[in-house]
Amino acid sequence: MEAATRLIESCGASAVTMDAVAREAGVGKGTVFRRFGNRSGLMLALLNHSEIQLQQAFLTGPAPLGPGDPGEKVDPLDRLIAFGRARLAMAAAHLDLLLEAEDTGPQRFSHPTRTVVVTHTRMLLTQMGFRGNLELLCMAVLAPLEAPAIHHMLHNDHMALGHIGDRWEELVRALTPPRR
Repeated sequence: MEAATRLIESCGASAVTMDAVAREAGVGKGTVFRRFGNRSGLMLALLNHSEIQLQQAFLTGPAPLGPGDPGEKVDPLDRLIAFGRARLAMAAAHLDLLLEAEDTGPQRFSHPTRTVVVTHTRMLLTQMGFRGNLELLCMAVLAPLEAPAIHHMLHNDHMALGHIGDRWEELVRALTPPRR
């Protein structure tokens, strides 16, 4: 991990290869592959610290991002907005690393980090009044917060990060649970 961090700091995330990490760490390439599986696994391991901090904040922290104190009434819409803005900020802070870690295969949807994010989003949507299979709705809410989308909006659409957050919040506020 330290070798990969040094390489990222000196060359950028796109220059980090399994060979380069092995050389920097003074170990064989096979050791690096056994530890991380592949380059995406290495990049995800580097992101783990920031992800753990964010997860602790939304699972146990103060409102609106977290559930707040026991007995505190927190609007799930406010929590969803705080969560999305926190994810956006974290993704923007680590955008190069996230883009390098991005796994474009179907396994990206079963990664433990994504599973936690989808589960949390589904819980908030349920608390807002949505029912049934919410997978498609979760994907729609989370898609603009993924690294490739953020990169595209920042660099191709020339949107400021605050503008992305504001437009995402408009999208979420437009969600109204179905009337029964």
